[in-house]
Amino acid sequence: MVRKLYRSPADRMIAGICGGIGETYDVDSLLVRLGVVFLALITAIAPVVITYFIGWIIIPLKPIE
Repeated sequence: MVRKLYRSPADRMIAGICGGIGETYDVDSLLVRLGVVFLALITAIAPVVITYFIGWIIIPLKPIE
């Protein structure tokens, strides 16, 4: 089965990207968020913020079923 990445309309803090990644790969979204924060601190924040913003634009919102 092909899994498609969507932003989560329910599990969201800002744009639902971390919640969508968690839903797609069956991982707790809190772990995904902690990973993003950790990467942001290691890479001086700007690359992660830019990547997150691009993901916000590119990744579609999951349709409500």
